[in-house]
Amino acid sequence: MKVEDKVALCAIKQHAESHIQLDTSLCEKCPTKICIRACPAHLYTLEQNEVKVDHSGCLECGTCLVVCILGAVSWNYPQGGFGIRYRHG
Repeated sequence: MKVEDKVALCAIKQHAESHIQLDTSLCEKCPTKICIRACPAHLYTLEQNEVKVDHSGCLECGTCLVVCILGAVSWNYPQGGFGIRYRHG
């Protein structure tokens, strides 16, 4: 089963406030912008040469923390009652 198929089984309830913060001054210095390619939920984009993140589909996997070599990503679990709920298919 592909990741996209598994994601379709999930329910996500997002808080209005993002649980992912970016230090864009560090993102500017990143030679690879690997977060854009590594995030399985495709939350990271490059808009007008600036990395942006949309927390609303976050799978809470932590991939962005692992791949960000400059430490530009600050990530916490969403506030209680929010975030992803995995369901069995």
